[in-house]
Amino acid sequence: MKKNFSEGRDYSNGVVKSTQVTTKNLSLAIADCFWKMVKETVEQQADAFKARRFNLETEWKNNFPRIREQDRDELFERARAEILDEVVNLSQVSPKQWEEKLLEKLWEKVSNHVFENVYIPAAQTGSAETFNTAVDIKLRQWAESALPSQSVESGWETLKSEFKHFLKKASEAPDHDDIFDQLKEAVVNEAIQRHTWEDKASDMLRVIQLNALEDRTIGDKRDWDQAVKFLESSVKAKLKESERTLKDLIGPSAKERWLYWQNQTEDQSKSRSVKNELDKILYSNDKHPPTLSYDELTTIKQNLQRNNIEVDADFIRNVWNATYRHHYLQKSLGKAYDCRKAFYLYHQQADVDCSDVLLFHRISQMMKVTSNALRQQITNREARRLDKEIKDVLEDYSQDNDKKVQLLTGRRVTLAEELKRVRQIQEKLEEFIQALNKEK
Repeated sequence: MKKNFSEGRDYSNGVVKSTQVTTKNLSLAIADCFWKMVKETVEQQADAFKARRFNLETEWKNNFPRIREQDRDELFERARAEILDEVVNLSQVSPKQWEEKLLEKLWEKVSNHVFENVYIPAAQTGSAETFNTAVDIKLRQWAESALPSQSVESGWETLKSEFKHFLKKASEAPDHDDIFDQLKEAVVNEAIQRHTWEDKASDMLRVIQLNALEDRTIGDKRDWDQAVKFLESSVKAKLKESERTLKDLIGPSAKERWLYWQNQTEDQSKSRSVKNELDKILYSNDKHPPTLSYDELTTIKQNLQRNNIEVDADFIRNVWNATYRHHYLQKSLGKAYDCRKAFYLYHQQADVDCSDVLLFHRISQMMKVTSNALRQQITNREARRLDKEIKDVLEDYSQDNDKKVQLLTGRRVTLAEELKRVRQIQEKLEEFIQALNKEK
């Protein structure tokens, strides 16, 4: 059975007065109790965050004592400035340095084509006249097809290489901050993927390259000496490659087997025996054509069978290709040595065969004008276009919080972010407590 409030024991005994039990008084009492509880809870939370903040600040002072606290957004802006500074550093590369690096990269790109598709096939035609005819045809075909695009690739690779060189150099500085390394690498790689060389560059290069390759005159002895030096160094490099190929084919020599306890495989032993037979042929005919005749193949097989060595024609041809290439390159190097002092004889149209020097002079001149044109394209347009691509990537990344979290990592970053959040929450709680006190 329900009772009225006035019939309650506390009211009857005078514990609760009538002035305390009105609706207004009760609501005020409940509100006062509620806000008191809220204030106590907020103060407890504020104390907890204050302690948390103290712990985090102590960790920062102990682990990063000389570094300013920066969250991901602040670190990103620092990284942006450093990356853009590295783009500006590209202007510090002198024209001479650009052209030297472009020449080196261009030769690295085209040297294999020059030897395998122009020089060696033309030289195997026989006389100097047929050599020059084959060279003219092959050079023109090359200049009208693959050469311009290979040149552009060389320029682009050189630009990338130089930019990454500056980034690497900056990373080796004493004051380098490695927290930006992942971000820088990602931005640069993204910009490089987006960047493409101007289309009209290839057409412009094609014209100047054709003109340079068609010029068959060597004006002075200095150009002649440079062409001879270029020929010698190029042939020597190919000769080293040929020697490595031969060594892999025939295995270690008797001296190496005895001194270093190296062994030959069965195929290497057979290859060495085949090479000995081939050396006899080349010794007896220094101007042997690049292929073996049927009679020569038969003779080699019979000679080997006398020593109980069985090989087929394909095996002999495989060893022949490596042996003949090495022999031919040795002859080419000797020919280059003979042409060192043949400049005046060549101009007097004496009976001297230095067509190889003329070929490498034409290629050298082509590479010089190409590297000069590529250098102008880089400094006048491509470096600025790369700068724009990097700025676009940085702008995209600045709006992508997931990218920042992915690329700016480590305890230093997470600690700075946590400190920032804890301080913000603590400040809000203190403002709330002050507002509660004023309201009271």
